[in-house]
Parts: sequence; C-alpha cells; structure tokens
Amino acid sequence: MRQIILDTETTGLEPSQGHRVIEIGCVEVVNRTLTGRNLHLYLKPDRDSDPEALAVHGLTTAFLADKPKFDAIADEFLDFVADAELIIHNASFDTKFLNAELARIGRGTLDKHCGKITDSLMHARLLHPGKRNSLDSLCDRYGISNAHRTLHGALLDSELLAEVWLAMTRGQDALLIEPEETSAGAGDLVVGGFDASVLRVVSASAHESAAHDSYLKDLDKAAGGNCVWRTIEPKAEAMESAPA
Repeated sequence: MRQIILDTETTGLEPSQGHRVIEIGCVEVVNRTLTGRNLHLYLKPDRDSDPEALAVHGLTTAFLADKPKFDAIADEFLDFVADAELIIHNASFDTKFLNAELARIGRGTLDKHCGKITDSLMHARLLHPGKRNSLDSLCDRYGISNAHRTLHGALLDSELLAEVWLAMTRGQDALLIEPEETSAGAGDLVVGGFDASVLRVVSASAHESAAHDSYLKDLDKAAGGNCVWRTIEPKAEAMESAPA
C-alpha cells in the first residue's frame, strides 16, 4: 500500500481571490514504512503573500522569485502522487488550491490522478471528539517532537504528519477473535474450525509482563484514554481464575 503524506503552503486563504500554491511537500509511506523518498517543491506565484500568510510560512516574494511556476513542475508532482492514497490534514484546503492550479493548465482535478484522498483531520476528530486536533496538538498527544517547527513548512509538516498518522492509525482490530458456532461442546473454544483447547498455555515472565504493561501505557497515551485491551484484560483474568 503506497501512501503520500502531503501538505502545501499558499499566499493566502482563497484561490478564488487569486491566491496560489507556493510550496508542496510530499512524504512517501509504503506498507506503513517511511521510505525516505520525498518530493519538495517551491513555486513562483507571481504575487505577494498576504501578511497573515507570510507570518505563518515566512516565504517571501524575493525568495520565490527564481522558483519554477506550477506548470513547470506539474508532471513531476502528478507522477509522484499517481495512484497513491493522499493523506492531507484539513484536505479540503489543500485540494481546493491544487485543483485550482491544475485547472489553470487543463489537468483536471487532483482526485483523478491519485488513488484516493484521506483527511487526517477528520480521522483525528473521530478518534478524539471535542479535543484540539491541529498538527501541533496531535504531535503533543502522540509524543512526537515538533520543537523545530518555528514556522510552517510543507515538507516539515508532511514529515510530522507522517509520524502522527502512523501513530494514530496503529491498529487494535486484531485483538478480538470471535469463536465460530460449531458442534463442539459448550466449554470448548473453536476458532475458524480449530480446537484452541489443544494449545499449550505459556505464562508470561515478569520481564514480559512489564514490557506488556509499558506497551499498554503507550497505547493509552495514543488513544487519549484506556485502549481496547484494558477493557478485555479484566474479563480474561476473571475467566482464568473461575473454577473449572
């Protein structure tokens, strides 16, 4: 599975008012592993940034004066994101700007060139309702250092978001196994046609138990509360201590 963590910086808030993309940062993730293959582009917008935007990214008109225009890098950008899932924080903002740039050169819309677009902000809001879910807030929640982020930068923000996304989507869906209904006796556990009662039970050592508890604490922090295993563990302990 190939994913591209993407961010942009712009001259302002609305492409309908003539604002343009001035920086694109892309970080490649394949099978949940950072590959080190990134794309970082500065663009000449042929206009000044709004003062508010300049205060956020610090990319001056003078700095951007010798950079290529979007049409000159469009093929390189589209080749990099081709068929991948794009992970974008507040995706509606970045996509409206990239769609405006693509429309100027007759290249359609971004969703026609990639596999799909996923909004990491919407995902974070589902996981952490009622909490702040800005990139800085998520970095703090998942223990990811952003001390070097004094200004917004498309590549830097994409690198931080990549770490946040991997932490935020660390799955727990394999912890529960539902036994199938079979003709086995009521006390037998049969999973997928296999009689689990024949398995040898090996208790965890003290070192392994401590490592397990440390890992659960990390999961608790990532989940912003008790992870799923915390609700299962007491039930499992009760079953083990119940008389046969």
